[in-house]
Amino acid sequence: MPLNAKATQEFVPIKEVRDGIIVLKDGGLRAIVLANSVNLSLKSEDEQKATIFQFQNFLNTLDFAIQISVQSRRLDIRPYLLLLEDRAKIQSEPLLKLQTKEYVEFIRNFTESVSIMTKSFFVVVPYTHTILKSDSGILKRLFSKKNKEEMKLAKQEDFEEKVSQLEERVSVIQQGLSRCGIKSIQLGTEEVVEVFYKVFNPGEVEGKIKLE
Repeated sequence: MPLNAKATQEFVPIKEVRDGIIVLKDGGLRAIVLANSVNLSLKSEDEQKATIFQFQNFLNTLDFAIQISVQSRRLDIRPYLLLLEDRAKIQSEPLLKLQTKEYVEFIRNFTESVSIMTKSFFVVVPYTHTILKSDSGILKRLFSKKNKEEMKLAKQEDFEEKVSQLEERVSVIQQGLSRCGIKSIQLGTEEVVEVFYKVFNPGEVEGKIKLE
């Protein structure tokens, strides 16, 4: 390994994930909202126009930037196959047992020849605290008079204030999506970590199956 090689973590702008909130190294915050999809092809022409118009109005009312991310992943059918195989083992009726095994083989062969994809739709909501420029000397003298506990408390209060502002933006996003007929939910810590794990480890998306 070259001497100047850097760890992968150094290229990731994420400092930590706290209570579902992504804290960036530059102090910015991000929240991720998972949204469902709407099949416009199943709607009438008037309904399609109304949905598109409503979504356009929703975007135009935003006074902050958002990022819409669509992730396509190959559907891992193995848990479903394991469930069917377990059902076949406990099936007492010979005919149903045979039919279940044949169905398992059909699904396995079909998924091996055809890639079945699943799509996830995410809305990334940002919040960056704006700091006004001031005399750095004054700031140094100000903070030098505070003890560590006071500074820690001030940082916590500042974080809570920024989280409050971010949650207001998340609420705006969810209300706007709801008016478009799109259901959404904000991801928690475990869900956020899973999303980024899949992003940075595309070859390990399927992982290992846990048998219960």
